Amino acid sequence: MSEERRAARRQVLQVAAKLLEEGGSEAVSTRAVAAAAGITAPALYRMFEDKDGLLGELAAYGFEMYLEEKREALAQTPDDPVADLYLGWDLHVDFGLRHPAFYMLMYGTVRPGRRPPAADEAHALLVRLLGRAAEAGHLRIPVAQATRVIHAATTGATLALIGEEPSQQDLSTSARLRDTIIASVTTDPPASSGSDLASRALTLDAALETALTSGHPGTGTGVPLRATETALLREWLQQLAG
Repeated sequence: MSEERRAARRQVLQVAAKLLEEGGSEAVSTRAVAAAAGITAPALYRMFEDKDGLLGELAAYGFEMYLEEKREALAQTPDDPVADLYLGWDLHVDFGLRHPAFYMLMYGTVRPGRRPPAADEAHALLVRLLGRAAEAGHLRIPVAQATRVIHAATTGATLALIGEEPSQQDLSTSARLRDTIIASVTTDPPASSGSDLASRALTLDAALETALTSGHPGTGTGVPLRATETALLREWLQQLAG
C-alpha cells in the first residue's frame, strides 16, 4: 500500500473514530463515514470492503490508542513489576471509561480467532508484565494462568462499569476487585529458607522462558540443555508450581 493510500485510510479512520465516540457503533454507517470523510461510498468500500471491515479496523485503531497510552504511562514508573500490574489494571479501566464505545468494540464484540494484531500486542504486554513478576519471585501461579485471570477480571470490571450510568460508576468496586485479583496471583519474594517452592519453581520457569526467547541465531539460547530436556524440566517446574 502506498503512503498516500495509507494516509487516506488513516484519515477516514479518524473520521469514523469521531463518529464512534459521539454516537456509538450505530453512528458508524458506511454512508455517514463516507459523507463525513468527503469521499464516495464506493471509495470507502474499496478501503474496507464493508461495515464489518471498517469496524474491525476501528477496533484495531482503538487498541493502538490504548497501547500508546499504556506504554507511555508504564515507562514513567519505577521498576516494580507488581506495582506495574496495579497501574496496568487502573489504566485499562480508565481507558474503557473514557472511550466506552471504543472499548465495547474492542472487547465486547470479540470473535475467536479474529483479533487484530494490536490486540495480540496488548495481550503480550500483560504477559510481559506478569513474566517480570515471575522472574522476581512475585508470582504464585503460572504466567499463562495469571494472564487469563487478570484479563478476564479487568475486562469484566470495565464492561460492568460501562453498563452503569456515569453518576453511578463507583471506581472503588474496581479497586477492591483489583486488589483481590492481583493478591491472588502474586506473592512476596520467596523466603531464603526456600519454603515457597511453588514461587521458586515459577521464578526458574520464567528465567528459562526469557533465556529461550532472547537467544540470537548462531549464539544459542543460553540454556545448556537439549530441547527435549528443557521441555521436560519446564513440565516438572509447572507441576511444582501447582
